[in-house]
Amino acid sequence: MKLITSTMTALVLFALSSFAAAMAQGLETGTLTIETEAGEQVFEIEIADEPEEISYGLMNRESLAENAGMLFDFGNPREPAMWMKNTLIPLDMLFISSDGTIQMIARNTVPGSLRTISPGMPVKGVLEINGGRAAALGIEPGDTVNHAIFATDVG
Repeated sequence: MKLITSTMTALVLFALSSFAAAMAQGLETGTLTIETEAGEQVFEIEIADEPEEISYGLMNRESLAENAGMLFDFGNPREPAMWMKNTLIPLDMLFISSDGTIQMIARNTVPGSLRTISPGMPVKGVLEINGGRAAALGIEPGDTVNHAIFATDVG
């Protein structure tokens, strides 16, 4: 029985590590900019736009490059319920409307927390960056995120 339990545990761990590796390699990447009062801030991002990518997010990452992040594209605006389960590093979560306006920032979210983090309104996407980075760069609600998923031309 112990052998079966050990084998099952090993298979589950292998499946999880394989899924994590596939997630890290399979995400689309790109660049986005944020227009702040202090100037333009540039981030190299991974894009999570499939349900399993959105659910997994930045879980189990031990670090994130200084100007890196993950952009969650929900497709249609919705009120997200984010959390930090299995997330090892503190993050700033920027909640962004369809026109690219930052509506709310959850700053220095607590690694491993199961507390739900939500802006209380529908948004098109969320950008996760290193905890404390938004404050360091002067990023505030009302600033504009420029990326293809946000309709910035309202012609």
